Amino acid sequence: MITEKLKLEAFPYQTHDKVRYGDTDRQGHVNNIHFSEFLETGRVELLYQPKKPLHKEHCSFVIVQNNLSLINEIHWPGVVHIGTGILKLGKSSITFYQQLFQNDVVVATAETVIVHVDHVTHQSTPLSEDTKRILKDYMLKL
Repeated sequence: MITEKLKLEAFPYQTHDKVRYGDTDRQGHVNNIHFSEFLETGRVELLYQPKKPLHKEHCSFVIVQNNLSLINEIHWPGVVHIGTGILKLGKSSITFYQQLFQNDVVVATAETVIVHVDHVTHQSTPLSEDTKRILKDYMLKL
């Protein structure tokens, strides 16, 4: 696990998501369940690119481990910036490291392991060499 916070610019993949009023709770800040949704935006945009899907036919990516640390509150209105990078590529797994930012402040960190799974066998299946080559461009340089 990375112990120091990175700047958004350190991440090879960056995107954002709009904070919705409906994301807030009675305390006036974004409910912590939505932090995972923001993180999902960063991973899904990278993994499920319409022009070049990274999964094999009849396969998808499944979360097998997620370590999320909530650091600061997110407030509405606003935007959350999502930094996404890869720490490790396995035979069928990808370990992501992500940070969420609001107003240039780190509000959450997460390390998530995703596995490439066959829909028929429900077993992990190796990433293609082409997928690994593409994903290497998203490795974090620490």
